[in-house]
This record gives sequence, C-alpha cells and structure tokens, in this order.
Amino acid sequence: MKATASFVPLVLGAGGMLGRVLAGVLEEDFPGTVSASRAEADVTDRFRLEAEIERLRPDAIINCAACTDVDGCETDPDGARRVNAEGAGNAARAAGAVGIRFIHVSTDFVFDGRGNVPYTEDDPPAPLSEYGRSKLEGERRVAALAPDHLIVRTSWLYGAGRPNFVDAIRARARNGGTLRVVDDQFGSPTYVDDMARALRRLIDCDARGLVHFANRGICSRHEMARFILDAGGFLGVGLEAIKTGEAGRIAVRPAFSALDTARYARLTGEAPRPWQEALRDYLGAFPGPAAGA
Repeated sequence: MKATASFVPLVLGAGGMLGRVLAGVLEEDFPGTVSASRAEADVTDRFRLEAEIERLRPDAIINCAACTDVDGCETDPDGARRVNAEGAGNAARAAGAVGIRFIHVSTDFVFDGRGNVPYTEDDPPAPLSEYGRSKLEGERRVAALAPDHLIVRTSWLYGAGRPNFVDAIRARARNGGTLRVVDDQFGSPTYVDDMARALRRLIDCDARGLVHFANRGICSRHEMARFILDAGGFLGVGLEAIKTGEAGRIAVRPAFSALDTARYARLTGEAPRPWQEALRDYLGAFPGPAAGA
C-alpha cells in the first residue's frame, strides 16, 4: 500500500547522521513523523521501547539506531552487539507485536570484500569485523522477528553532523602536511541525503526483503580523498597512497565492498546518481571554515 499524508512513521536513532536527515525528508510528506533519539527510545531497553511503540502506534518503524564506530566495535564487541544485534531485534520484535512494517538500515561490512564485482542481495555475507558481525546478526534478528520487514544496506556513508571520512580528510588537509590514505579499499561513497531519499522512495513503493543502495560508481579511499581535496580547493596538499596494513587500524575492513543497486533501481524506477555528483553537492553545502584556502 502506498503511503499517504496520514502515514505516521517512527524514526529510531533520529539523533544520528542518517536518522536526523531521514526524519526531515519524511516530514516533508508525512507531517505526523515521529523522531526518537536514543534518550527518547533506546533500542537496548526492550520493555521501555515496546511500551513506547505501543503508546505511539506508528504505521511503520525505520531503525537508524546503530553503533557505527568500526574500531570501537572491535574493542567493545558486547557494546556493538547490544545496539546492532540485540537492539535491532528489540525494535523488530516490538514492530512485529503490533503488526507494523519495520525498515532496518545495514551495511556493506557484512561482506568479506574478497570479490571484485559489486555485491548483490543474493551474495552470501561473511563479515570480517565485530561491526560487520553485529550488523549481520541484527539483520537476521530483524528477518526472524518482524514478518513485514525491509533491510536496506548502504556503504561508505557520509554527511553533516557526525564524524565521517570526508570531513576527516578536510580537517587533516587544513592542518597541512601530506595525507596518507589507503589505495587498496574500494567501495561506493554514499551521501546521507541520497540515502534518506532512497529510504523514502522504498517506503512509497512498498518494498520488502533486502535491498542495496549506494551512490553509483566505485573508487578507492585514495581516489575519494583526491576528489575531496581537488573539489574542496585544497591546493598543494600532498596525498600519499598507502596499503591497509600501514594504516594502523584495529578492525579489518573489506577490501572491496561496492554494492549492486539494480534491485533498488527496478523497485523505484530511479538509478542512484554518481558518487562524484553527490559528494560535490555535500562539499558545496557544507564547505567547512577553511575550504578553498
């Protein structure tokens, strides 16, 4: 059933980067949209969450609540599981109990990155990190506990208001010196605004099951950093290519995690726009205090 203006969605994790933007996008068409931050509806507090959903009686729940600090998840696997696996399950169970639609956001990190073509929804997941494992377990709990569900995986998400790769590169560029960025990790950078509007379209077309969404195209982290520097006007900033083993990160990252978005395009009738176009829009909308210097 196509959502109408009277449709009331509940956004969990509305204090986060995606949840905040998604709530704004949904409010444009659905004035009754309810936004809940962690303080207002904590997915790790099962019984309080169930009571709140029973009280609100939304038409659908979109779960954006997640622990996305990849290295932090590696050092605190229990904390990662509480939010990404148990928390997702709590929210899905609550949605199933009142018979409403449940939409859950997941990640490309459920794959091991050993392939060299974009992953489809039918490819078997094999996560390498605690973050990926906790998110995959969350997917499985959602599928088991919410009969009416949609799981949407995305990749390399960036946007305003929270730490992300784009802003980290710009901050390091402002400090001067040469930037060292890995050139052996490949994926599809995705602007949070595009992801939010993709979720809106999937709601409207009544999608179910599993869907991938990311901006179109594939690049390495090094190529993405070069684009950020060039488009952001950081002239003269050096950029050195290094290998993942030299980066000193705690968690293992998939070497190749691009997502195939053909199913999304078939469902919505709209292909994702290129990652370069989306990233240029972000850099223009949020230039930062010293961009262009």
